[in-house]
Amino acid sequence: MSVRLIVRTFSELCVTVGALIILFVVYLLFWTGVKAAGATEGQIDALENQWARGTVSAPATESPTADAPATESPAPTPEAYRDGKPFAVLYIPRFGKNWEWPVLENTEVKTLQKGLGHYRGTARAGATGNFAVAGHRRTYGDPFKDFPELRPGDAVLVTDGTTWFTYRIDRKPYRTVPSDTGVIDPVPRKSGFDGPGRYLTLTTCDPEWGSSHRLIAWAHLDATQPVTEGRPAALHS
Repeated sequence: MSVRLIVRTFSELCVTVGALIILFVVYLLFWTGVKAAGATEGQIDALENQWARGTVSAPATESPTADAPATESPAPTPEAYRDGKPFAVLYIPRFGKNWEWPVLENTEVKTLQKGLGHYRGTARAGATGNFAVAGHRRTYGDPFKDFPELRPGDAVLVTDGTTWFTYRIDRKPYRTVPSDTGVIDPVPRKSGFDGPGRYLTLTTCDPEWGSSHRLIAWAHLDATQPVTEGRPAALHS
């Protein structure tokens, strides 16, 4: 084989590999975002249609206290979140006034391509325990691209169609490894919380284009209000 043929073959191979790399980057940066935009809009539309029909289950409530009247009937048990289906919309004003993402039940790959995912077995939105939610840092709309910018006091708002839940971030994001599952415990380890409460945990990958670690943000429930009273002030600040 001549040197000229070897060089030409190598050059063609380099061009082919380069084209494939460019196509892959375009897929990651552009096409997954296009797919995510359509998917998330569809999930939010489905939720809003459900809420408009009045088919939302009752919000989570606390157990009656010892001081409650003996004749008071126990609150109905809320309907379980449906696997792979949206049940809430989450807003983080720090990430922009138009930032809104649906929250679906489970954290499987196909679910996180449509929005944010609620960790199975963690608390319901607004309930005692830890309402834990995962999202992509990059690809599929980059929902948590700006995750490191979260600061103490930032609002994270969740609505389930009946109630607005306003959580407040307690500390700057914490970096850990994927095997550190204690970060989504009912009282998350290393969060600084020292007892039962109504908590929120957000998780995403780190570094920005990798997944060797996780970034964690913890928040506590600061306020609730019925959706009939309008949007919370934190969305307008």
